[in-house]
Amino acid sequence: MGNVGRRILCATLAGLSGAVFAAPLPVDTEVALEAAKVPREALVAWVQEVGASAPRLDWQARQPVNPASLMKLVTTSAALELLGPAWTWSTPVWLQGTLRQPGPRGVLDGDLVIRGSGDPKLVPERLWMMLRRVRQLGVHEIRGDIVLDRSAFRPSLQGPADFDGDPLRPYNVQPDALLLNYKSLTLTFAPDAPANVARVTADVPLAGVKVDDAVPMIAGPCDDWRAPLQLDVSDPGKLRIAGGFRKLCGEKSWSIAWPEPQRYNERLLLGLWQEMGGKLGGRVRDGLAPTTPPSFELVSPPLAEVIRDINKYSNNVMAQQLFLTLGLTQRGLGSPELAREVLRQWLAERYPDAAPAVTIDNGSGLSRDSRITAQLLARVLQADWAGPVMPELMSSLPVSGLDGTMRRSRTTLGRAHLKTGSLRDVAGIAGFVLGNSGRRYVVVAIVNHPNANAARPALDALTQWVLNDTLN
Repeated sequence: MGNVGRRILCATLAGLSGAVFAAPLPVDTEVALEAAKVPREALVAWVQEVGASAPRLDWQARQPVNPASLMKLVTTSAALELLGPAWTWSTPVWLQGTLRQPGPRGVLDGDLVIRGSGDPKLVPERLWMMLRRVRQLGVHEIRGDIVLDRSAFRPSLQGPADFDGDPLRPYNVQPDALLLNYKSLTLTFAPDAPANVARVTADVPLAGVKVDDAVPMIAGPCDDWRAPLQLDVSDPGKLRIAGGFRKLCGEKSWSIAWPEPQRYNERLLLGLWQEMGGKLGGRVRDGLAPTTPPSFELVSPPLAEVIRDINKYSNNVMAQQLFLTLGLTQRGLGSPELAREVLRQWLAERYPDAAPAVTIDNGSGLSRDSRITAQLLARVLQADWAGPVMPELMSSLPVSGLDGTMRRSRTTLGRAHLKTGSLRDVAGIAGFVLGNSGRRYVVVAIVNHPNANAARPALDALTQWVLNDTLN
């Protein structure tokens, strides 16, 4: 079909549906959609040169759709503006009680108290530093308890299996004011050819948990290498591996969400403390922190660094931690309701004509209910480009063919900074593309359809079309 025919068809469809088609879709995009068996009415798209007053492509861009992880762009843009790129989380720690004979054999006659404020990056090395600081203050034995104050957040009651029935997927981990190591465990399988086994190691010590330390090597292709392992997590105290590891695979790592999330913090803190030679007379339990000044505080990396993890790798639980942090810092409590209120107000103050069409769920896009228009998402990106936090937001986006979720993109290497979104029936991209002419464009494209993920080549084709600057 020629350009004239496509324009006639677009006008006809617009008259039938009320949708806006300001220009025909690029031919390669249409061809890719057809190959994926996705009707073009399932696509919404907006392409506009940064700073320009009008789009070069407006394809159903005012129709609210599920953006999947593209919703993270709203959360991170709002956070950069409201909190600032240098903003940090603080995790205060108290030695509550009497410290006797401080030193290598010192005894804390009382409790060690840790209060969470939503830090998304309490990873093992930072937890080790925190407990090492306790040891440096002269504590070898804690006669009381390790008390965890998680009251800063009031997350939803959703369970890790509620979204898609797969609770072991790390993306299903639920937020927590004291989120330790994403409540996950990473198992590494290293082939030992002479012994004909793969050695198994865990990234962190979990108290009371045993993991099989070796599995037999088996033949077969290294495609779905996890399935033959037959990992059994029915007993959280003993992770069993009943199958074998493909000998052709080389070293591999497998991250799983801990199957007993309510006890993860207890097992990890106790495991790390014992590994450092510490003793605990009591137990690890929830409680409230004192109102007195803390003994010390563990400070997170700055927000600009955190959002690079959120956007480049589409980390859902980190995004939800940031989302709830907006409720905590702007309304006094990290609850989903207050966080939604903050984001709705932020959007309404800036885009009063478009904000009513937005549906905000959990700030990460891991939702069947989130809705936004391509036009509004593009307006957020235009404001980011023109605003003071442009460098931080831009650097957080995956780069085509180089890193993050755009590593496998087939578009021109390094010329697009695009956040990706993906659910079972959603595929999308949003960000900035540098054309061959030297002009930069805001690009938003989202497919909502049962075959959406087969339409990824169509999104690549649209991106390449922008790169080539064939926009007339």
